[in-house]
Amino acid sequence: MVTNEKNPGKKPLNMKTITWGDLTWVDIIQPTEEVTKYLIETFNFHPMDIEDSLSLRQLSKIEEYPQYLFVIFHLPIYDKVRRVSIRKQWSVFLGDKFLVTLRPGVFEPLDELFHECEISEEVRKEHFSQGSGYLLYQILDGTLDAYFPVLDKIMSLTDDIEDNVFSERVEEAEELSVLRRDIITQRRVMFPTRTLLVELEKKLKRFSKIDLALYFSDLMDHMNKICETLDEVTDIIEVFKDADYLLSSYRANRGIRAQVVMLALILPFLIILGLYGAYSLFYGGTNQTSPYLFFVLLAIVIVITGAVLYFLRRRHLI
Repeated sequence: MVTNEKNPGKKPLNMKTITWGDLTWVDIIQPTEEVTKYLIETFNFHPMDIEDSLSLRQLSKIEEYPQYLFVIFHLPIYDKVRRVSIRKQWSVFLGDKFLVTLRPGVFEPLDELFHECEISEEVRKEHFSQGSGYLLYQILDGTLDAYFPVLDKIMSLTDDIEDNVFSERVEEAEELSVLRRDIITQRRVMFPTRTLLVELEKKLKRFSKIDLALYFSDLMDHMNKICETLDEVTDIIEVFKDADYLLSSYRANRGIRAQVVMLALILPFLIILGLYGAYSLFYGGTNQTSPYLFFVLLAIVIVITGAVLYFLRRRHLI
């Protein structure tokens, strides 16, 4: 176990440690000022790196020092209430004999790996025996593997939206907007992470007892697959957005055309009936009106209505 030599036994409560051989993994959940003081006193980390790990508003980056590496990663966490992903930051301090992870809360891939190492001597030996760089690789590999179900969910939602976009009975604009926003967040996280992994591979060599090139090649294959899928889904969503807009416009125009036809049928009646009523009022009422006048007016209505419908048809408005 890692202990503070100046203050033995005063390890922060939100900190867990595992030691195997000469390597110690320190996992810190929701870092606090107490943790900040502990890390500075125990590992002599740079205060600015500690501050960056606590701010939770940093870009992905790697800071290299003679004794350690400081890396900031991001992870998309799905918010079921808002139905979009939120970018969460987690950080790593990596040295010859230690790996320190700092995270805001639940991080299932890391939690599972840490728990496996806690309960199994064989798992600890497997992950710890090749150095802190290899241990970090295992965390990253588990993180990417855990992301694929999220990717599958996005693809499933995309298929559902495809069915609804081309259905006249369903308006899908809101769902398209929600999914599009979620994909934008995913891209903002995964694309910088891909660039970060390329740089990280070169800097992990001094912290690993084995060559990590082959391992990172597999890791980058997974990351490239994720980014390519996000690109593909982005293009699909843009097509769906345009299709939904065109179909919505078509349905709206069809409704307007129906209203135009109704108005074309009703307006002549209203005009002629108004004239007929005015004629009856100013020329002695209905008793003085010719009995054939109604049929004359009806014929006029029919002619006008036919002319209007013919004009609308020629203009392809109906």
